[in-house]
Amino acid sequence: MLMTKERPSAIRTLRGWAVSVLQEAGAIHECEEHGWGQDRADPHARKRALDIARQDPPDGLSGTEAVAEIEDVLASIGDTCPECPPDC
Repeated sequence: MLMTKERPSAIRTLRGWAVSVLQEAGAIHECEEHGWGQDRADPHARKRALDIARQDPPDGLSGTEAVAEIEDVLASIGDTCPECPPDC
């Protein structure tokens, strides 16, 4: 009898899940040159990310806990890449 295993999630950490949700919602993006996350400062995208977290939290988390993780990740990401030179 052929048996299949469920494939493990590609996102293994809560922070990774939060970053994925924020990218999907368009609230953050990566620096093209260095890969650092950058906040887009888009209130509509932030709201979409928070709505996603509230409505579809990862297994084992409440919507409130998922929203808190999204907010923690947003608080840790700036709007500029720390490795890119400042614009003159």
